Amino acid sequence: MRAEHAAAILDLSGWTARRRIAALRAAIGGSLLVLGGTHLVPQAGGWSLAIGLVAAVSGASLLIGFLTPLGVLAGLVAIGLALVWPSPACRALPNGKLAALLLAVFTAAVALLGPGAISLDARLFGRREINIPRARNGDPEE
Repeated sequence: MRAEHAAAILDLSGWTARRRIAALRAAIGGSLLVLGGTHLVPQAGGWSLAIGLVAAVSGASLLIGFLTPLGVLAGLVAIGLALVWPSPACRALPNGKLAALLLAVFTAAVALLGPGAISLDARLFGRREINIPRARNGDPEE
């Protein structure tokens, strides 16, 4: 019974694409907020506070879907700087470099997918649709 319940919880087939992109954006934004929080500690130096601020701002930007391309760029910069200057206050994960690499890959995925329909970007700037025209004979390959 527990396995069936877990499978029902993890089944995302009923989710639309807009919900999936919003969930991915929320997970990345939350992770960047946590990364920023680990660097925003009183005993940290100037670089650590700057990394924490950039990570927190980019996480909040991705969480609400506002200026998503800039939030992704700032997040990737914060992840890169966090790899160079790790937080002196907190070691959240035993293998932080692997976690940062995965976070960078998922952040790049958000950059490629865009903000999605459930975002402030979609409300402020409109949604973009790409239509690929078919060839004259109906085959898109030509």
